[in-house]
Amino acid sequence: MPYKISDVVRPGTFAERDQPALPASGGLRLRPWDPEDAPAVYAAFQDPLLQRWHARVADSVDEARAWIETWREEWYEEKSAQWAVVDADSDAVLGRVALRMIALGDGQAEMAYWTAPGARGRGVASRGVQALTSWALDEVGLHRLELTHSTENEASCRVALRAGYAAEGTKRSALLHEDGWHDMHLHARIAAREPDPSGT
Repeated sequence: MPYKISDVVRPGTFAERDQPALPASGGLRLRPWDPEDAPAVYAAFQDPLLQRWHARVADSVDEARAWIETWREEWYEEKSAQWAVVDADSDAVLGRVALRMIALGDGQAEMAYWTAPGARGRGVASRGVQALTSWALDEVGLHRLELTHSTENEASCRVALRAGYAAEGTKRSALLHEDGWHDMHLHARIAAREPDPSGT
C-alpha cells in the first residue's frame, strides 16, 4: 500500500553528496570534522562542565579520533550530521553543532551543540546553531528541528532562545544523567514555509 504523503526531504539527500562547510556570523565557520581534530575533542571532554551534561567521556585522543570517524560515517548513513565550529581565520576548534536523530522523510532532526571551555561567553554556540538551522531548514528543506536540554542547564536554554528556538514545554524525567533523571526543556524551530499538499 503506497504512502499518501510524500517524503519531506528525499532520502539520499545527504548520502549522495559530501558534507559541506557552512559560513557563520562573527568570524566563525562550520566544517566537517577531521581526524586531526581529535586532540581538541579530547581536551573539550576533560572539562567538568561539559561532562556534566554528556553521557560519554573521551578517555584518550585515540577514542576521540574514533568518534570523529563515526561522525563522518554517519553523514553518509544519514543518521547524524556533525560539524566543528571553528575560527574562520585560524581554523581553531571552538565547539560543535550537530543534527541528530535525522528523519529526512519526516523532515525532522534534533539540534545538539557544545562549546570548548576557552570559547565560552562569545556566542559561539548560538551563532553555530543559527547557521546550521538556516542551512537545515532553508537549503535542505527540513520542516522541524527540536532542541532539548536539562532544565538545570540555564546556559543551554539561553543558547536555544537566542537561536530562535521557541520553548514548547517540559519533558518530565526524560533523560538519565550521571546524577539521576533530569526533566528536559523542549524547544523547536519550524520552517517558515507551508508544505505543498501535492508533494510537488
